[in-house]
Amino acid sequence: MAVLAAANVLNNRVAPRLGPLTSALATGALVAMARRSGLSWEELGFHRSGRGARTGLALAAAVAGVYTVGVSLPATRRFFQDERALGLSRARVLEEALLQVPVGTVLLEEVGFRGVVYGLVARSHGTGAATAASSLLFGLWHVLPAIDMAGANPALGHLTAGKGVEEIAGEVRHPGTEPAPQEAPGRADVVRVVAGSVAITAAAGVLFCELRRREGLLAPSLLHTATNSLGYVFARLSRRLAPPGEVSR
Repeated sequence: MAVLAAANVLNNRVAPRLGPLTSALATGALVAMARRSGLSWEELGFHRSGRGARTGLALAAAVAGVYTVGVSLPATRRFFQDERALGLSRARVLEEALLQVPVGTVLLEEVGFRGVVYGLVARSHGTGAATAASSLLFGLWHVLPAIDMAGANPALGHLTAGKGVEEIAGEVRHPGTEPAPQEAPGRADVVRVVAGSVAITAAAGVLFCELRRREGLLAPSLLHTATNSLGYVFARLSRRLAPPGEVSR
C-alpha cells in the first residue's frame, strides 16, 4: 500500500511526465515483494496469454465502437471534451496514448491491483475477498484524478456525480447562440464527482478482476489501455466534429 500510495501522489501531483518511470519502478518493487512472499507467476495473473489477448483485443474493438457512436452524437459528444486532452499538442496526445497510458497507468494499476493485491488476498481469503479488496482500493486510487476531472471535463464530471444524460444534453449550445460562461466547480460538486468516480472505478475493478480470473492479466490490461488511450484520440476528434458554437458547460 505504501508503494502504491507513493506512486499515486508522484504520478498525479509531483511528476506526472515521469509516470512511466515511476510506474515501472513501482511495478517492479510490487512484483518482487509478491514473489518473495511466495506468489507464483500464475497467482499473479501471468498466464493464459493467448486467450487473454484474444478477449482483450475484442473488448478493445468494442470500446472503439462505443466511442465512435458517442463522439458522433451531439448529446454524448461533450463527454469526450476533456481539457486534459484538448489542451495537448498532437505529439503530446501520442505520448499519452502510446506511453503514458500503457506504461504510466495501466502497467502499475493492473499488475498492482489485479496482480499483486488480488493474488495476495486470494491466497489467504479467496477470490471473493480478493475482488472486493482490489476493487475498493482501485476506486480509492482515483480520488486525485477525479479532482482534476471535475474542472477539466465538466460534462463527464456531472454525469459521474449522478446528473442525467438528458439534463446534461439540454445544456449543449448550438450555432448562433452565445456560449455559456464556464463556472469553476464548487466544493460540493468536487465531492460528488470524487464519490461518483470512486464508485464507478470500483465497479470497473470488479469487471477487471473477473476478466483477470477467467482470462489472465492481459485481458483487463488491453481493455484498460483501450479505454484510456482511445479517450485521448476521441477527445481530439470530438473537437473536430463539434459545430461552431457548441460548447461544454
